[in-house]
Amino acid sequence: MSEKKIIAVVGATGAQGGGLVRAILRDAGGHYRARAITRDPHSEKAQQLASLGAEVVAADVDDENSLTHAFEGAHGAYCVTFYWAHFSPEKERAEAAAMARAAKAAGVGHVIWSTLEDSRKWVPLSDNRMPTLNGKYKVPHFDAKGESDRYFMESGVPATLLLTSFYWDNFIYFGMGPRKGPDGHLAITFPMGDKKLPGIAADDIGACAYGIIQRGSEYAGKTVGIAGEHLTGTQMAAAFTKALGQEVRYNDVPPEVYRGFGFPGADDLGNMFQFNRDFSDDFCRARSLGVSRTLNPALQTFDEWLARNKNRIPLA
Repeated sequence: MSEKKIIAVVGATGAQGGGLVRAILRDAGGHYRARAITRDPHSEKAQQLASLGAEVVAADVDDENSLTHAFEGAHGAYCVTFYWAHFSPEKERAEAAAMARAAKAAGVGHVIWSTLEDSRKWVPLSDNRMPTLNGKYKVPHFDAKGESDRYFMESGVPATLLLTSFYWDNFIYFGMGPRKGPDGHLAITFPMGDKKLPGIAADDIGACAYGIIQRGSEYAGKTVGIAGEHLTGTQMAAAFTKALGQEVRYNDVPPEVYRGFGFPGADDLGNMFQFNRDFSDDFCRARSLGVSRTLNPALQTFDEWLARNKNRIPLA
């Protein structure tokens, strides 16, 4: 067998990048090998990937030279940013631009950029249906990624824009799981009305990305949206009720109430859910369940994900 092609994965110890590294490593007979890029190759997560067979390389998204070095010799690269580590759209754009330039400089053959919609194409800054944040954004963690698409599409490197979805893992790590209200009942709370929200297991994002890599040039220059299911708040609550064996209700609140919850990023997320709600048809249409399952035949439904992870979800 010819030598395996290297896939360089930014954020390899994170949710998306880790999912891709593990998908590559699971495919022992495949044509690719994983190069896990991380700021700290000595971290526990990095060492776990190394023990599974990944090549672990140190690089920092804020150091373009280190990225270029980490990308050298790679057939493909997976690029993702880390908005919630710093809450800065400007920093996110700078990181995206640096990754695109580094991929070009290193001669990478195909880049997948993990992105989201620029919500201002639907809700311009002059539209007062939702507040403008930081003077120039509606949904900062969406808008900066969407605005950065051009860095990759104009880089000269064949690129695929991967539209991701709401992580079901947020119910574990982001405090969005069922909480007991004043009435004593568990409930999940979203300002989504009766509209569907595309969601996915974070690990499946990486597995879908691997499906794109395996198809070579088929998706170069294209935008691909992925999701495990499109579910309403009521449907998610019913799935929780079934998995946990106790009633979980859906608490629908107005976006302005959600924005006022006070946790870091509440205004950004409140706008995000309102954007998802008000343009649900567009948002769901951009994330084909059929395409997602073609890319990743083992794609999990929400019920399947809950069956595997229900004991990890903190109930407040």
